[in-house]
Amino acid sequence: MRIALVAALVLSSGFAHADEGQWQPYQMPSIADKLAQRGIEIPAKQLADLTQYPMNAVVGLGYCTASFVSPQGLVVTNHHCAYRAIQYNSKTEHNYLESGFLANTKKEEPSAGPNERLYITETVTDVTSQVNANLSSDPLTRYEDIQSNRKGLIKDCETDDNYRCSVSSFHNGLEYYLIKQLIIRDVRLVYAPPESVGAYGGDIDNYEYPRHSGDFTFLRAYVGKDGQPAGYAEDNVPYEPKSYLKINADGVKAGDGVFAAGYPGATSRYRLTSELEFASDWMYPTYAKRYQLQIDTINQMATSNSDIEIKYAGNLASMANRMKKLNGLLDGFKATDIVGIKQSREDNFLTWLKKDADANHQLIAELESLLAEQNTQIQTDYYFNNAQSSSLLSAAKKLYRLAKEKQVPDAKREQGFQQRDMKMFAANLKRLDRSFDASVDKTLWLQDLNAYMGQNQRVEILDNALNKISDAQALSAKLDAYYALTTLMDKEQRLAWMDKDAQAFETSSDPFIRLAVALHDTNMSQEKTENTLKGKLSTARPEYMKAVISYYKANNWPVYPDANRTLRITYGMVDGYQSRDALYKQPFTRLEGIVAKHTGEAPYNAPQKLLAAIKANDNGQHTVASVYQDPRSWICRLFSCLDTPEEFNSVPVNFLSSVDTTGGNSGSPVFNGKGELVGLNFDSTYEAITKDWFFNPTITRAVHVDFRYILWMMDKVDHAENLINELELVRD
Repeated sequence: MRIALVAALVLSSGFAHADEGQWQPYQMPSIADKLAQRGIEIPAKQLADLTQYPMNAVVGLGYCTASFVSPQGLVVTNHHCAYRAIQYNSKTEHNYLESGFLANTKKEEPSAGPNERLYITETVTDVTSQVNANLSSDPLTRYEDIQSNRKGLIKDCETDDNYRCSVSSFHNGLEYYLIKQLIIRDVRLVYAPPESVGAYGGDIDNYEYPRHSGDFTFLRAYVGKDGQPAGYAEDNVPYEPKSYLKINADGVKAGDGVFAAGYPGATSRYRLTSELEFASDWMYPTYAKRYQLQIDTINQMATSNSDIEIKYAGNLASMANRMKKLNGLLDGFKATDIVGIKQSREDNFLTWLKKDADANHQLIAELESLLAEQNTQIQTDYYFNNAQSSSLLSAAKKLYRLAKEKQVPDAKREQGFQQRDMKMFAANLKRLDRSFDASVDKTLWLQDLNAYMGQNQRVEILDNALNKISDAQALSAKLDAYYALTTLMDKEQRLAWMDKDAQAFETSSDPFIRLAVALHDTNMSQEKTENTLKGKLSTARPEYMKAVISYYKANNWPVYPDANRTLRITYGMVDGYQSRDALYKQPFTRLEGIVAKHTGEAPYNAPQKLLAAIKANDNGQHTVASVYQDPRSWICRLFSCLDTPEEFNSVPVNFLSSVDTTGGNSGSPVFNGKGELVGLNFDSTYEAITKDWFFNPTITRAVHVDFRYILWMMDKVDHAENLINELELVRD
């Protein structure tokens, strides 16, 4: 079809702008011209202001992104981001993962769990000079000084218990920003489609395209009657956000400018080539192999036990996603010479640096020496750390660490063990029951212990604790005794240990407590070694980054920090791509694609009511005639568009854009040029996975749920009129 050719040439050719960048909001005015070129009409200055629409409606979940979409605290995010909330409320007798959930009234909205939080970023302040004040030249002391300065800033910021403050490093320690966030602690489940909709296609379609996933869920934020954040209570009331997103029911078309906002997790675009090679040669394959073993084990154990299936559903989904991403990175490194590209840039940087007589020409050599030390450290500690993977041992270690940390003033304690952390600390202990089965925990731990026993980097204290058992059967029997004799499987017993002193741990007969105590000094020594190296890197990395940024600016390349789970904005346009020879991926998928993929068996087992709604073809106002620009538009001023574009005449399910995203951007609102919500980010294409290391504008595409599909689901399938009435829908 000619329109596909036109789209391929225009939208994926050199005419397209390189939409690279996960920008800090304050940087928006500096790229105002790029936003305008993409058709982003909302003023860049407004996007930089976290107190204004739409940025004050974008919230974090701590691991994903969400946004307010009603004045009554209604929040939308991805289904996979709310997975644990759905799992938390699922039981054998009412499995909401399988059947979906809809609260018809607010009284029917259950707690999403004690760990669920919404974080609303209110201020971001440059505190680089304060963090770097009066630092020691000794590496370990320097690291401790940096942490002390960070904790001091956090303490001064957290004068109100309703706020959470953090100091994040940008550009590998070159800059630091103090981030202040309002915490909503009462989060409730409102509406989630079944997993057969939210994850349609499952792991097979993960990172693939075309996609037909209804990856969305609605939550609601609640506060006390005084309007202040509070823990869960039946008489709490919906939170009234400062603003909420307008939803454009007409959506977007191919070529439209879009932008997304969210909390991307981690990228490595400024890392050295040697770091990429270490990840590719050792880290990624090693981690992926372990994930696969764990996935296979849990799946096998869950086959005949629905309780295990529900409890470990979230863990399985998370591990499967991480494993496929790691394999995608490895495949991407083979398909595209990312190592060669990075090495070429690195060589060019060194050539540029040598022209500056005052520069430190040993920058990379000095950094490489430290990185070699770090790689050895990672490999040496890997099996020992995994050998401590039992959930009960992890709880015991944290509890004993808490008792030891309490022996020093709160300001001197390690982050995670200060008084400010105790609510979340307790919530984590409480939640363990919902995602724990002793037989699974023991089996996975035994696998890690056997892997530890089969390699050379042994640790004497652990060998002694296990009585130097080398026989697999004897080791299994010993672990059986651990689980039979422990009291940590009881929630109240776990919580009670939070108030006990170190001596109580050191005289305990509980086998997990005893093992945690035995391993403590070795773990602390390992942490000290790691922190000493971090202290050395806190000098080398910023010096390197300062020179790299100067080099990038000299080449007129975009300069933005690597992702670090802080609020960012990225822009692009709705766009397909040429995935390989003669195969162009169209930017939109249709309802009919769900039916075409349906087999009746997971992961292509769409619910009958959804299939019936598609068959009825009663889409009403949700029907979209065309997803391409008018032939008289700007596209046709470049090409002869004599052909009439193919009619769409369906409801768009998912769409592609060139926005620059990564993990953590899941659930990110996708906006049209006016700042109206048109979709939710939930994935990337397989070819784009390597963007964590290198951004290739030709093939890098993010995958979004089209909000027109969400509205269709709410209207025609689940009849969620109560929620539709809460939304502010606008049309072009």
